[in-house]
Amino acid sequence: MLFFIASDHAGFTLKSPIKNLLEQMGHEVVDLGPTNTERVDYPDFANAVCQNVLNHQGSFGILICGSGIGMSIAANRHKGIRAALCHEPYSATMSRAHNDANVLCLGARIIGMGMVENILKSFCEGVFEGERHLLRIKKLQ
Repeated sequence: MLFFIASDHAGFTLKSPIKNLLEQMGHEVVDLGPTNTERVDYPDFANAVCQNVLNHQGSFGILICGSGIGMSIAANRHKGIRAALCHEPYSATMSRAHNDANVLCLGARIIGMGMVENILKSFCEGVFEGERHLLRIKKLQ
């Protein structure tokens, strides 16, 4: 799988470990920034990830901020993006199975790396069930 990843300053400390974990799992990861913990505006990085996901069919995005809420709001403003804020594996599984989520949002001040590993595994292994869920997703477009 191809992942585009970005954070704001609050999510920066989780970004590199997540990128490394995804690469260890065999995925390709493109880091869209930032490159340090200086204050940045999360919408700029959410927009960059979403544009790349929309331009690369079948790819996914990961966005990290302090709570995950800001990134989720910013990402879901893009037509064709279905961003899911997940704090545990079940939400990640269901976001893929029922919502065909293509962007995973995480809160660095809420979850630790151990939980992130479980969430990533669930998200990556998730498969969209289609059928009745597809009809609902079409209503979002």
